[in-house]
Amino acid sequence: MRQIYSSGSRKAAVIGAGYVGSTIAYTLALGDIAREIVLIDIDTAKAEGEAMDIRHGIPAMGTADVYAGSYADCAGCDLIIITAGRGRKPGETRRDLTQENVRIMQNVMDSIRQHYTGGVILIISNPVDILTAKVTEWMELPDGMVFSSGCMLDSSRFVRCIADHVGLGTGVIGAYVAGEHGEAQVPVWSRVTVSGIPIGDYCTELHIPWNAQIREEIAAQTKCMGAQIIQAKGRTHYGIAACVRHLADAIINYKPSLVSVSSVLHGEYDCEGIALSVPSVVGPGGVQQRIREPWTPEELAAFRSAAQAIRETMQDAAL
Repeated sequence: MRQIYSSGSRKAAVIGAGYVGSTIAYTLALGDIAREIVLIDIDTAKAEGEAMDIRHGIPAMGTADVYAGSYADCAGCDLIIITAGRGRKPGETRRDLTQENVRIMQNVMDSIRQHYTGGVILIISNPVDILTAKVTEWMELPDGMVFSSGCMLDSSRFVRCIADHVGLGTGVIGAYVAGEHGEAQVPVWSRVTVSGIPIGDYCTELHIPWNAQIREEIAAQTKCMGAQIIQAKGRTHYGIAACVRHLADAIINYKPSLVSVSSVLHGEYDCEGIALSVPSVVGPGGVQQRIREPWTPEELAAFRSAAQAIRETMQDAAL
């Protein structure tokens, strides 16, 4: 078991006070996840305004101290959440952001490094898989202390689509998406269950239609949900904030959770040196273990194809 770095202060920093960052800070405060939440942004007035707005609801929500700060406030954090970077525009893929957001991320990490005393670094900015690999390279921290939300939100959307198809609540659906948080995501159908029953068996027993075409439709719907939301309202922020709340609770409050998140792989599913999402135990210290599950040959092939797509994107961007 590797050493866990934690200050025990229940302190979190959120880098970037845009829609995603401020919604994450609000969600952490609403859930009383951290004792101290600092918002950091190049636009200090915006960070101050967002912090004040969140603080106004504190008496009814929890006890967190929410304030605007600087990179110096990263000292003593158990968790540093990075949302800085340009968001996707309608019609863009996450990989379209690569060069611009890698540059922004490098500047952010240079600023953090001067004050970093430990704590998990959680990447939310896109493209999360590429940025996770680069931050891991730059920071040279123990394995798992840098990771990203990866396919956690995709998995949540996947579960929602399956639940809608079978007409049940999401709580009885066991399912996740692996691979890239993007075009090369891999729905792991072989592990999908309904109340612990393989979904094919469940649908057969209850005479619910279930075939390859339905699986393709659900996979396509899951993949395009982010783009649909951006097309409709210009951004996504509520869904990812809810995911980050869950991850922050696992890290800050010692509540390990099994989720599909992205970290640099070390031979899992025959991939190495690339960050992709696989089922992982997240807790104090970040990704504590990556789980190797039996996938079908088709799922393994799709996962390796995702790894190759990420490598090619990084090569094209000269990273």
